[in-house]
Amino acid sequence: MSETHIPLPERLRPRDLAEIIGQDHLLGTGAPLRQMIDQGHLPSIIFWGPPGVGKTTIALLLAQAVDRPFISLSALNTGVKELREVIAESGDLLTPVVFIDEIHRFNKSQQDALLGAVEKGKITLIGATTENPSFEVNSALLSRCQVYTLHALDVDAIQSLLTRAIQKDNILAKRQVFIDEYDAFFQFSAGDARKALNLLDLVASTFEPDQENHIDNALVVKVAQQNIARYDKSGEQHYDLISAFIKSIRGSDPDAALYWMARMLKGGEDPVFIARRMLIAASEDIGNSNPNALLLAGECFRTVQVLGMPEARIVLGQCAVYLATSAKSNSTYLAINKALELADKTSNLAVPLHLRNAPTKLMKQQGYGVDYLYPHDYSEHFVEQEYLPPELKGTQLYTPARNKREVEAERLQQRRWQQMQQQQQQQ
Repeated sequence: MSETHIPLPERLRPRDLAEIIGQDHLLGTGAPLRQMIDQGHLPSIIFWGPPGVGKTTIALLLAQAVDRPFISLSALNTGVKELREVIAESGDLLTPVVFIDEIHRFNKSQQDALLGAVEKGKITLIGATTENPSFEVNSALLSRCQVYTLHALDVDAIQSLLTRAIQKDNILAKRQVFIDEYDAFFQFSAGDARKALNLLDLVASTFEPDQENHIDNALVVKVAQQNIARYDKSGEQHYDLISAFIKSIRGSDPDAALYWMARMLKGGEDPVFIARRMLIAASEDIGNSNPNALLLAGECFRTVQVLGMPEARIVLGQCAVYLATSAKSNSTYLAINKALELADKTSNLAVPLHLRNAPTKLMKQQGYGVDYLYPHDYSEHFVEQEYLPPELKGTQLYTPARNKREVEAERLQQRRWQQMQQQQQQQ
């Protein structure tokens, strides 16, 4: 393949750990991975970090540094059968490093297939994930791996990366590329080295060779806006599509919700991410108008993790339609936000004596728990009693929405307020 057809990130892929930019906390002098490699030791590892920060490259270079075979797999197209074949073949190799990209997409049975091989030392596993491994990797496998967080590149690291590119890449050198401003590169790449290099390659492709070509922010913005990808699961459209999806559910439009979900799935979005967002919507936008929505969304989240794609699309679709066609209420969402705001301002207020716990005789003598009225001893299991500090008496945080499920809550609220008003009038 001609060098001009090889993407810039691939042309500049580091050949040595010393060439990695932006992960000094792991690879710098005295850093954990550097110390392990210096000692010739490589444990099983989970790399957690955003896209384009070098997870795959670092895994490959770590394997090379300890002179181990390197086997690269993707969770998108590797099943249990393929995993077992790789593990079986590894017996003929010097403990290979098996790299699994997007390991969070493996379901439980796939992760379990790795567990025995990691335990017995048949393979050294390096997994890469953009999701929190505490939630996405099963605990047994996670406990046998070291977890290291990789960071998005900061402004200085992006500048160093691009400067090295124009100094070392032959094609850019022929085009005599000079970068005068770096802000736009950082804005559009969002700390993703691959994006930054692809954007530089794109801008440089507009230049003629054999003449000085300077890049400023305005040029980067112009080229970037003309070439925005159809869908980028780590970029702006990622947030636009999930926003459209959630707003369609909130607006009770199942057709639009399914459409935006399909757009995300076609674009490569992680189905677990979609399921997680529906969990939030079930509580924030539906809440107590239909508590079953949260139960269904929770089950959807767990089932998607077990099934994986393509079957997960069915469960996601079912949940999306249920949420979109459900009654809506954000009353509890508003109430907890008000409560948190009030708690910030009044954290110094003491718990009233009648509400305090009184496990000892001394506490009872001091009035803890005295005059507390036990609601179950009264008609309809309700008795007028103040549960807030005296300074907040009469504060209302929760306002029930007008739906069938919250009518009972509203009735209790009204009864409570009527009794409080009567009590105030008597005083």
